[in-house]
Amino acid sequence: MELMKEKFAKLLLGEDMSGGGKGVSSALALSNAITNLAASVFGEQRRLEPMAADTKARWKKEIDWLLSVTDHIVEMVPSKQKSKDGTNMEIMTTRQRTDLHMNIPALRKLDTMLLDCLDNFKDQNEFYYTSSKDDKDEKRQEDKWWIPVPKVPQNGLSEASRKWVQYQKDSVHQVLKAAMAINAQVLSEMEIPESYIEALPKNGRASLGDALYRIITDEYFDPDYFLSSVDLSSEHKIVDLKNKLEASVVIWKRKMTAKDNKSSWGSAVSLEKREIFEDRAETILLILKHRFPGLPQSDLDISKIQCNRDVGQAVLESYSRIIESLAFTVLSRIEDVMHADSLARNPSNAEQKKGPVTPIKTPEKTPTDKEENTAQTPTSMTLLDFMGWNLDSGDTEAKQDAQDDAATKNLNKPSNIDTNKKTTYIDRLENLGGLRSPTARD
Repeated sequence: MELMKEKFAKLLLGEDMSGGGKGVSSALALSNAITNLAASVFGEQRRLEPMAADTKARWKKEIDWLLSVTDHIVEMVPSKQKSKDGTNMEIMTTRQRTDLHMNIPALRKLDTMLLDCLDNFKDQNEFYYTSSKDDKDEKRQEDKWWIPVPKVPQNGLSEASRKWVQYQKDSVHQVLKAAMAINAQVLSEMEIPESYIEALPKNGRASLGDALYRIITDEYFDPDYFLSSVDLSSEHKIVDLKNKLEASVVIWKRKMTAKDNKSSWGSAVSLEKREIFEDRAETILLILKHRFPGLPQSDLDISKIQCNRDVGQAVLESYSRIIESLAFTVLSRIEDVMHADSLARNPSNAEQKKGPVTPIKTPEKTPTDKEENTAQTPTSMTLLDFMGWNLDSGDTEAKQDAQDDAATKNLNKPSNIDTNKKTTYIDRLENLGGLRSPTARD
């Protein structure tokens, strides 16, 4: 109880324990608290093994404290009440806000699924870890020298273990896609801060540069050609491109809503063309997010989070973000084991690129490098199966596998994407990832 009082006192003071009134907003303080808690709990998750019992207990206890704030973010809804004399009358009652009511339970379920996945590796005995210093893979030492290297038997994993590991990968991959969808949806609903808008250039050409602007506004637009024309050799350059694209999208949207052409946001370009340009930029942003799922936050995302004053949105954004981060980490550890197994069975693959979720080092690594095998796994399940939601149709799983196969082809060759049709984020996510957000909040 004393610890809880201390934590909530710090939140109320906006992380300024001096009481000088220089703290941050309650929304940002709560977002930082969830982020810091996750960093302290999951920051050392370098192996596929269960969390320590005391660490897991601490996580569940303290995340429950922080999420309890959302129980008091309510909205008024009509309800019927029966009086003592038997007459019915309509009154207004409070209910948890709709977005929180739908998303918090879903995120809790995804959280539990990840912890259960780690628990599943408790009794495995077919792979083990060595110190990275003992490994002869020089590239691994350079890229992830601090992460233990998984070792498998000389002939690789047994067939049963290989299928089981693939099943775990499928499970975590579904969690990752769901968390990404929820996080992106919440961020899209946050207001764009005025400070960000004031710092923008006056047109999309100034933001993108002449070369990229010509490609994205050309009559025939090919996202694959666009991405091949830019340098994606480092994480910094990818984030820089993302910042330019997001700035251009904001500029074009503001120009479309400008009431007066004499306004500083006015332009001679038609609304129809500007809408097409905006949709093309958003398509590239979505491809980047799926091709490089471990990217840091963009300038727009950081600005939204720092200036956001909605406590409910702050909780949803930070909680979905840390689940996305943990899922990415677990998926990377699973990929390490699968890569070691692949090398043991076929040493000639030693020079080949690794799988979909290794940290970004080269632009050739895409999130669909191995998904064709994933889609063919007999034990593959859909997100609806994991979440415990049932559909009336009995062929849901077959349809989902077909969508995943189609999604793989679309991501490997994004030039087939129709950019002249206005779609929502969720629509584009379905086209690229074969998954609809469980919240369906579009």
